[in-house]
Amino acid sequence: MEWVLCWWQNIVFFKFDNECWLAKKDIPHAIIMVILDIIAPILLMYGVANTAATNVSLLNNFEIVTTSIIALLIFKEKISERLWLAILMVSLASVILEFEGNEALTFSKGSLFVIGACICWGIENNCTKNISDKSSMEIVLIKGIFSGIGSIIVAMLIKETIPNLIYILVIMLLGFIAYGLSINFYVMAQNDLGTAKTSAFYAIAPFLGVTFSFIILGEQLN
Repeated sequence: MEWVLCWWQNIVFFKFDNECWLAKKDIPHAIIMVILDIIAPILLMYGVANTAATNVSLLNNFEIVTTSIIALLIFKEKISERLWLAILMVSLASVILEFEGNEALTFSKGSLFVIGACICWGIENNCTKNISDKSSMEIVLIKGIFSGIGSIIVAMLIKETIPNLIYILVIMLLGFIAYGLSINFYVMAQNDLGTAKTSAFYAIAPFLGVTFSFIILGEQLN
């Protein structure tokens, strides 16, 4: 296992002075991180297919709740009263959004998939926190390469068709910005701020998602 790490780290060519390379003891956290990063996006895609993008964006805030509770119960991270209040409000909003209104409360299957994705990411965020003092570039490469390979294998198993080349290129560009750069900055923030506080700041992302769904997709808030 150590020679695999050595070979891998010869490929990874950059780390900050205050960062270290991943060590053998970090491998379990990295494996769990990759597995959850395969499962969560699949659940999220099923959620997007079964509910409005605005709902998905707002429900993504439930990731803060799961991340913070796991950080408190398992990793004994301190959570302030203001953060507890935010967690309570997000939880209530998530319960409301699990039902799609109009004239009756109809349970949304898509919302359930999104909640499942948020739980996976909550666990994954805490695993990442345990190795956040290591090279953020190395962590992002592990997430991107191995989670991507795992997702491709799942897609092949369920007989998904290969999209047009132009879509592949656009998705790669989107992934570089929304996945690669995003996770790199997130890991660096976790090392400084802690898991719960980083997740709280990250809460602005779903509201930006709602805004873009208005502007780009023309969706309306029900």
